[in-house]
Amino acid sequence: MKRKTFLPICTGIASLMLITGCGNDSAEDGVVELELFSNKTENIPTYQKLIERFEAEHEDIRIKLYSPPDAETLLRTRLVKDDMPDMVAIGGSALYGELTKADMLVNYEGSPMLENIQPAYLDMLNELEGEEQEGIHGVPFAANANTVIYNKEKLRELGLEVPETWDEFIETLEAVKEAGEIPIYFTFQDAWTAMPAWNSIAGVLQPDQFAERKTNGETSFQESHTEVADKMQTLLDYGHDRMYGIGYDDGNREFAQGNGVFYFQGNWAVPQILTTNPELDLGVFALPVTNDPEENQLVSGVDVLLATMQDTEHPEEAEEFISFMLEEEQSEQYMSEQAAFSVLEGVLSDDPYMEGIRGKFEDGKITSFPDHFYPPGLGAENMIQEFLYSGDTQDFLKKIDREWDQIQLRF
Repeated sequence: MKRKTFLPICTGIASLMLITGCGNDSAEDGVVELELFSNKTENIPTYQKLIERFEAEHEDIRIKLYSPPDAETLLRTRLVKDDMPDMVAIGGSALYGELTKADMLVNYEGSPMLENIQPAYLDMLNELEGEEQEGIHGVPFAANANTVIYNKEKLRELGLEVPETWDEFIETLEAVKEAGEIPIYFTFQDAWTAMPAWNSIAGVLQPDQFAERKTNGETSFQESHTEVADKMQTLLDYGHDRMYGIGYDDGNREFAQGNGVFYFQGNWAVPQILTTNPELDLGVFALPVTNDPEENQLVSGVDVLLATMQDTEHPEEAEEFISFMLEEEQSEQYMSEQAAFSVLEGVLSDDPYMEGIRGKFEDGKITSFPDHFYPPGLGAENMIQEFLYSGDTQDFLKKIDREWDQIQLRF
């Protein structure tokens, strides 16, 4: 395997590249160096601490962390150049499916590392790999979830409760609107922020194995996503006048300062909101998409999986590192610092802010992020943003079907 040349940079999170254990590029005799390629920059400080602990316990192994901006595009470029890392820490998304179909990852099927992982997350990886692929080529490490974040104090003042059905939610939004409050604080200037609502609705309503069936020509957005699109349009009635001019960071700040009762975002937004206003009394719940509470699942996905490249010269050392990361101490530290969820069975978040979705994890009422299965380059977020502004459901559904089909023709 070719090795990337690293420069010793010991600057901080803002660096394009961060390498733990900065110093001499060359490993000392008998010391194995492994590159860990990560597609996230926000968890660099946590990885730093965990890697330092691992290296203290394994003096013969050094981990070099590479977390560049636009990581997935860069990794695809490196794939073409045959310049791959030893390990990757990526999400359970289309990129993982690409790597497994290219036979780039070590198969961990039957490994003790997978024994205690919730079956729902392993099923997500199986679906990403496709029916023709055998085995499990990634080890789920951390999960995330789409939520409706809400201001508990405002809801109490209005005499309202967390809704359990779609009709109850719409009635609650109406009551909030009549009281002169902003029901939902949308942030559509950043197209991707429409995805939490889209994924929450589509994740419950779309047919099973939708992406695979769509690719095989067995279904389409036009056939199966009209209700999804209609419910997205319904929610727009409860937004605010500037929802196409406010982005994610500003939205977090505005919500933290008391603007809006509900906020469609993932669990990842909670730390930033609380940094702005630590006194905010907030909670989360899963969007009740249907009028049957039993059908209303929490959209959750593999936020981080750990995998080893087939061509690494040090597969045993790589597995040693992954096993270390799965140990209770490391796992709990990561989940706490990153406001993430454990993928292990029976390990539930004790974060009081996440109390409203804990029951979904306990009962296994989890479904996956639909867009994790969309083909790379689809640009669903941009089409959804345009649709929300135009309101033309049929044109949107035709367009996303057409774009999907064109991508498939290129492969």
